[in-house]
Amino acid sequence: MSEFSNRIEAQRQILRIVNRRSWGGEQLFSLSSKAISRWVDINRLDASAQMVCLVTAAAEKLFFLANKSQEQVSEDYRATSIAIAAIASLLETEMGED
Repeated sequence: MSEFSNRIEAQRQILRIVNRRSWGGEQLFSLSSKAISRWVDINRLDASAQMVCLVTAAAEKLFFLANKSQEQVSEDYRATSIAIAAIASLLETEMGED
């Protein structure tokens, strides 16, 4: 259960970081590819911007964790969790620069 809780908390952390900013259109509501695409379109963001790439990378890694949550915690799972934390830190820095 802690792997599930950690994954959900990581998603929430990414969303909190992104949504600290007041977006002209709407906030990012989830880390699904459709939600990210909608957020990019509505807010007229450059899809190749560093911030968007970081959000997309975090979403992909969280998807990996979601698919591994039923398995015994592996080195890949741990490494991916660490990578998500690093992405969150980079995103924190990126959001502070804008």
